[in-house]
Amino acid sequence: MEKLKSITIENNEKYLRQISKTVDINDPEIHNNIVVLQDYCMQNDVMAMAGVQLGIPKRIVYVKNTNLEILNKRLTDEGKEETKDYNEAKVLINPEIISKDGLTTFWEACASCSWYENGIEMWYTGKVKRPFKIRLKYLDLEGNYHENEFEGFEATVLCHEIDHLDGVLHKDIADEVLVLTKEERIELRKKEGYTVIKKTGDYEQLKNA
Repeated sequence: MEKLKSITIENNEKYLRQISKTVDINDPEIHNNIVVLQDYCMQNDVMAMAGVQLGIPKRIVYVKNTNLEILNKRLTDEGKEETKDYNEAKVLINPEIISKDGLTTFWEACASCSWYENGIEMWYTGKVKRPFKIRLKYLDLEGNYHENEFEGFEATVLCHEIDHLDGVLHKDIADEVLVLTKEERIELRKKEGYTVIKKTGDYEQLKNA
């Protein structure tokens, strides 16, 4: 299988900045779109992908990994082999966040915010504030309506991807942005990993305090 490539700020930032279209659940292409997202996620070391990152400007998010334990295991060769088939395979169609609570921080990166310098892949790595808990409404692949709460690192991943649907990149909203290699980002996250500041309280007020 030919390896899929994501759209990046280097090759088409304007495309990434568009507002993704609401999905018609009867869209005959939707299943093929999900296959593309799944294939990319399984070919690459990513947590999730929004459709627009792969040339599908529809409000679709595919979630592969929101488990910090798995993420940390993948930092070693043994752990990478052990977890190579890990896939939560969660599909969110037309996701909309309806509430945000608490406050966390994480040094986020993104498949769409990387480029090459002298043959070395560089990444915008940003320290981003996210809610600890979100309430989300969305459709599944069968068109069933869901309204669920997600918390912890899963909420961070989902917020990052839903931002993509509105043309927002993590570097736009980060308190601090560094340009790092993947190895440098790994070391930074070892020193300063996912941090829960507060589990409750109005996210907007906490973020701006």
